[in-house]
Amino acid sequence: MKQLLFSLSLALLSIVPMFGQKYMTKTGTITFNSSTPMEKIEAVNRGTVCVVDAATGKMEFSVLMKGFHFEKALMEEHFNENYVESTKYPKSTFKGSIQDPSKVNWAVDGTYKVTVAGNLTIKDKTNAVSAPGTITIKGGKATAVSTFNVKLVDYNVAIPKAVKANISETVAIKVNCELAKM
Repeated sequence: MKQLLFSLSLALLSIVPMFGQKYMTKTGTITFNSSTPMEKIEAVNRGTVCVVDAATGKMEFSVLMKGFHFEKALMEEHFNENYVESTKYPKSTFKGSIQDPSKVNWAVDGTYKVTVAGNLTIKDKTNAVSAPGTITIKGGKATAVSTFNVKLVDYNVAIPKAVKANISETVAIKVNCELAKM
């Protein structure tokens, strides 16, 4: 009986660190800007899901396309119906990792510069991306921030000729996720 309890205790102790090494949010923010001198085009989504495994550096993001909100309702409608076809392609994902996870000490408050690389899927197209980022640890919580650009053509997002001057062909994307231990 003592050996069974000892074995059970060892098993539980080995499981606990696995859970403490993951950070998550369901309320991350992604903004994008596709403005030109002709028109301001910005949108924000505050429902981004992100999970980061602190031990391995692996991370995944998922964002519902209909969660992006614009200043003008007509822009939002065009975005969902014509550009990203959010009924057909309801979400975008990123699956990748921190290139050198040892650069981040998740147990010590501080700001850590990282490079994140992986696969970004928008609509029906997946491309490899790499972007600089910052992870800030404060009081057991982590904040992940990154800014990078994507070309619309790389994700099969076509811009009609009639509005080509109004929409930038390159979109600036900003990610800001406040992560808590799972």
